[in-house]
Formats: sequence, C-alpha cells, structure tokens
Amino acid sequence: MRSFPGPALAIVNALRETAAADPSRAIAFQGSPGANSHRAANEARPDAHPLPCFSFEDALDAVKDKRAGEAIIPIENSQHGRVADIHFLLPESGLSIVGEYFMPIHHALMGIGKGPYEAVYSHPQALGQSRHFLRERGIVPLAYADTAGAAAYVAENGDPSLAAIAPAIAAELYGLEIAERHVEDSADNMTRFVILAQKPLPPESHAGKPAMTTFVFEVKNIPAALYKVLGGFATNGVNMTKLESYQQGTSFSATRFYADIIGVPGDPAVDRALEECAFHSKELRVLGSYEQARKRG
Repeated sequence: MRSFPGPALAIVNALRETAAADPSRAIAFQGSPGANSHRAANEARPDAHPLPCFSFEDALDAVKDKRAGEAIIPIENSQHGRVADIHFLLPESGLSIVGEYFMPIHHALMGIGKGPYEAVYSHPQALGQSRHFLRERGIVPLAYADTAGAAAYVAENGDPSLAAIAPAIAAELYGLEIAERHVEDSADNMTRFVILAQKPLPPESHAGKPAMTTFVFEVKNIPAALYKVLGGFATNGVNMTKLESYQQGTSFSATRFYADIIGVPGDPAVDRALEECAFHSKELRVLGSYEQARKRG
C-alpha cells in the first residue's frame, strides 16, 4: 500500500502542488495531513510549505531529489522509545541533521459515531503510547502507516465499529466524531523530531550557542572496545546524552551505536573524543551538528 486514503488525497494533492511551486521552502514529513509530523512541520518551520509523504523513506527521498529543502522526522518518544527504522534510515539517507524539535503529543479516539469500537487503527507509536487505554476497553489495536491516515481510512471505510487514534484535528479534516480526548497513557507524552537537509550547517552557525552532535559508530570486535570509546568522551569532559545500540544485518555479530553529545566538531575536547572513538571503531559517521532545542544536563 503506497497511497493515501481517499479522504486525504485532495488535501495531499493541494499541499504537494504548493510545495512543487517552491521546493526550496518545502519541508517533507511522513503521514497524511493532520498527522503529528504535519503539526511539527508547521510549528518548527512556520514559513515553510509542508509536503506530505507516505513513508519515512519517501520524506527523505524528497530532500535527496530536491523536491523539498528539508524533512522533519520523529526519532524518539518519551513514552514509547525510538521510532522504528529511523536509526537505519538516517545514516543511509546521506542527509545531515540541521535541527531538532520537541513537541507534546496528545491523541484522540475518533470514529463514525462515538462507539463502542471493536478495533482501532493508528501508527504503532500511537498505539504503544495508548496501550493501557486500549487494553482497559478491550479495543483491538491495528497498525497503520500514520495516525491521520488511519483517521482518513476509518472515514473511507464507513464501519462504525472501527476507530482511529490520531490528533484531534484529523477528526475535523476527515469528518469523524471524537469519542475521547487525551487517550495517551502519560500526560507528559513528548516526541523529539530531527530536521534534515542535504548539507550540514557551517561550523560558525553554532558559535556561542548550546549545540548537539549526533553520530553513529561500530566498534571493533575486540574486548573493551566500547569501554574505551566511552572513556574517550569521559576523559575529555564531553557529555554524552544518548547512546543506543542496534544490530546491523542478520549476523548479530556487528553492533552499531547511535549517540548524541553536547558540543560540536571544532571544539578541541569534542575533536579529541571523536578521534579516540574513530580509533576504536570500524566506522564512525557524524550525522550532523545543530542547535539545542531543549537544554540537556
């Protein structure tokens, strides 16, 4: 399935036409109009033209193909962890992270009528963020490509036993009724987005500003390699705020790590730490340096 539901298509086509008229000002996002990524694009880049894309790959390809100047992608959620596949897609995309954006996430349960519902469609992240709510009501969760697309699909399907979990605006866009608001299990539900472009920001753009650097690395397959990498950041006083591991390929013999640090290349301490990381690694790739949207530490 590589197309948007019928109720979303008219809005999608209108947004695509606007973005095509000035691609450099377009910002690509994954999902149907009304999705959380659409809202994030509008808030993070209020002067840009939002460009809806069916998948994360499509959104990244839009930047690579110069149909958009930037893409905004959710990378992790405070309640449900990292967004699936992103750690693979970002390094493979060849794009650079040029910004980040934090957005509170609130979900609504909606459908044709106000229930009772037998099943609910939504993005796996939204389903995970509302799993206790759904379990208590005995509603079966069904995965869909994005939240607002799920709402459009429910509207198109016309079955009153089906519902969607999506931002409240999706109910207005697709003619659904909201049965319940704030169905997320945690009131402080927050998603971090990253903004990507073809070229990294120039080093001077970070001068005097708290900044982050994101990179991936694969340690050599020798004892204590990760310990030595982390020691390089510790001894140089570089604060690592995030470290996640994931498997590359099917052999389960090569573990890759995704990391965030405070600071940017050009800072002597950061340069020394990254140099030590590279020495103990088979591969090190910086994905981008960018201004902090939220203070760490």
